[in-house]
Amino acid sequence: SMDSTRHELDLDRSQVKKAVQALRAYIKSSSTSQKLFENDGQTISLLLTQWKIPKKEQTIRIPLPHGLRTESGDVCLFTRDEPKMTSEQAVRFYKKLLRERGFKNTIEVIPFKMLKTEYKPFEGKRKLLGNFDLFLSDARIRRRLPSHIGKHFYERKKAPLSVDLESKHLARDMERLIQGTTLTVSNKGSCWYEPYFFCCTVGRSTTANQFLTFLKLPVFVGKNDRIL
Repeated sequence: SMDSTRHELDLDRSQVKKAVQALRAYIKSSSTSQKLFENDGQTISLLLTQWKIPKKEQTIRIPLPHGLRTESGDVCLFTRDEPKMTSEQAVRFYKKLLRERGFKNTIEVIPFKMLKTEYKPFEGKRKLLGNFDLFLSDARIRRRLPSHIGKHFYERKKAPLSVDLESKHLARDMERLIQGTTLTVSNKGSCWYEPYFFCCTVGRSTTANQFLTFLKLPVFVGKNDRIL
């Protein structure tokens, strides 16, 4: 990972609050938006501008003071295979492990062997990609996944996020990944004098105290590259 330090972004609280309140008022006044998003709210994204190209592409995980999801049913976890266990037994093993560690939400578990066999065809991978909004990966098999899930996961910004299933704070770590957001920073650009834009989801229009998200958003500053 890039050698970096983290600082809080210095923003004018009152101006940020006014901007977010105006945005929420606009969404509420739009009859079309109100009908389409009356249950979960409309997604709110933050657009970031960068003038200097970073040395390498990176995915930055950003914890949020509120959750983006009402439930984790759209999340899939890839795990390693367990010795002397069938894939079905491994699924039950890891679901039990998650419950025992305090993780109570519903999540789909797919052991590595099941991924290689049942989702080997392209159509299987495409269906898997469309069935879930977020993918997590057992840290022990993270490096083995790219050749088995295919490039489409990365093109759709759904690359699995690594989680340590042996962590003493597994439930907390899982929730932070599931309810947080990610910012993908590319190192590709056309012209050195043009700005580069990156976008990440930070909440929904129904979230209370939405402005806190922006106030707590971290800034990642490297030795030579200013990410924000």
